[in-house]
Amino acid sequence: MAARDPEATKARIFAAATAEFAAYGIAGARIDRIAREAKANKQLIYAYFGDKGELFAQVLQRGLLDLAAAVPVDADDPDGYVDRLMDYHAAHPELLRLLLWEGLEYGAADGIPLEERRRVHYAAKAESFAAAQERGAIRSYIPAQDLVFMISALAGWPSAAPQLRRMLVGETEADAARLRESVRTAARRLTGSDGS
Repeated sequence: MAARDPEATKARIFAAATAEFAAYGIAGARIDRIAREAKANKQLIYAYFGDKGELFAQVLQRGLLDLAAAVPVDADDPDGYVDRLMDYHAAHPELLRLLLWEGLEYGAADGIPLEERRRVHYAAKAESFAAAQERGAIRSYIPAQDLVFMISALAGWPSAAPQLRRMLVGETEADAARLRESVRTAARRLTGSDGS
């Protein structure tokens, strides 16, 4: 009999849970399906991660940490930052789906799971923009935390709402390139890095 590998099992559970939550949200996700896909038993999932809500919070937190590691904030280079965000979201659309499900299921309520960790994470991103504003690398007419929110929305929306992108922007590579340049232009204008 092969030895058990708890880390490999956790990785399979995370992968299965990510797909399940991205497809069905918190309420619609089923631990049975996650267990079946991960080739793990349900009790093991509960032992490792707690209840379904806690598992969702951990999956989303891991996705956000992966994004932060892959796409560090670069307030001095809005074009590059937007490009890296758009590329990441195109390659990992499940993260945006998880965020949308979180918004649908929790709304604007205080106290979402792991909220305090998230606040610290977002504050660090805003601080990067605030520091760039203080250095004069970007303009400061929009508060740093608002810039982070707006640039994240601009860069993420094409992957979060692919049906709207298809209907409004088009489906060709030229359409995608035009949209990317439009998002970059908007980010430059928001940050004042376009000279305006």
